Amino acid sequence: MLENDCLLTEEEARLREEVKSFVASVDPELLRKMDRNEIDYPFEFVRNCAEKRLLGLRFPEEYGGRGMTWSAESVALEEIGILGLGLGCAYSMVSIVGEALYRFGNDWQKEEFLKPIIKGRKISAEGLTEPRGGSDFFGTTTKAEKKGNVWVLNGSKRFIAGGKVADFYLIYARTDPNAPSHRALTAFIVEREMGVEVEEVYNLLGFRGMGTARIVFRDLEVPKEYVLGEVNGAREIFNRMMIPERLTSAAGAVGGARAAIEIAIKYSDKRKAFGRKIREFQGVNFMVAEAVTMIDAARALVYNAAKAVDLYDAGKFNQDPRRLVSETKLFATEVLWDVVNKAMQIMGGIGYTQVYPIERMLRDARLAPIWTGSNEIMKVLIQHETYKLMGLPSKDRDCEKDAMDWYKEWEKVYE
Repeated sequence: MLENDCLLTEEEARLREEVKSFVASVDPELLRKMDRNEIDYPFEFVRNCAEKRLLGLRFPEEYGGRGMTWSAESVALEEIGILGLGLGCAYSMVSIVGEALYRFGNDWQKEEFLKPIIKGRKISAEGLTEPRGGSDFFGTTTKAEKKGNVWVLNGSKRFIAGGKVADFYLIYARTDPNAPSHRALTAFIVEREMGVEVEEVYNLLGFRGMGTARIVFRDLEVPKEYVLGEVNGAREIFNRMMIPERLTSAAGAVGGARAAIEIAIKYSDKRKAFGRKIREFQGVNFMVAEAVTMIDAARALVYNAAKAVDLYDAGKFNQDPRRLVSETKLFATEVLWDVVNKAMQIMGGIGYTQVYPIERMLRDARLAPIWTGSNEIMKVLIQHETYKLMGLPSKDRDCEKDAMDWYKEWEKVYE
């Protein structure tokens, strides 16, 4: 209802309708089973997405994708986001892990791992967070030591979505104990059957039914062919991976916010108090107005960032888009949290029950500002990139000279 096609191409608008139809067909019982922790992972959902050729839309057709853009995938992600963070993550993981495989993998790795995840035949997971740290990625303590033709891994990763069930994992480990952290890490493809141990499956506030686990490597041997990219070159992979990590989070958050406020809007048009529909009260309709405005603003940021990445990858935009991507993740996930709270406030007590899904949406939404880099980390990145821009030559107007006494340099004391 609250989607907006004014910035979309005809192809993207058609894709929205296609994904919207698919989302409408998803059995609500799947969401209920996930929230009751009755399933380990939404395998059937992933397979159904694959059958509709909706997974990995950005990747070339030779790997099973459609060769579409980030802009198009963002449209699809918004619609998938209506189903909640869990299914949104299951859908996005193909794009996230697939990005590493497509950009840094060799032909064998793409054939063995990229194609199967796009076709729904394998489940992938990504190992970033460790027990000793979340946002401190370069503080990774998982180690890999070269012994002959294999790397021996020791360490653990936690809060891994799909960790309990994945067929393979994208794992970062320290391979040079003497180098600075940004030059000491290597990315590995680690298959479950190599000996990955699942030591904990988490009881989560929300985001259930995703097999979120802590996985452990004890002298686990990984053949050298499973190194992704260059040895000690994981920094480049990680930096690139933050684009799909954060754009998928942002686009899905827009869909989640939309779903919540649409439920509240429909409720407010039926529910009466003091002899009037509650939508007629300013306290309610102002919350609706604020929510819809924020959703539209978040969507515009998503489209802007997605377009920037598309142009950057095509060599038509010379500015690293990670500031825009970080802004988008920060803003869209905060919007999701705020809008779901507004939806619950509009609905009052009934919103706090399981008669409506708002309470589940609220539990899910609390994770969004934390994962894929906390929103505090997004602010650090945004300010850092902003100050870098201020140091570049510019043709912009020097607004300091618009002051009456602009020339009084002796009054501009900085130390």
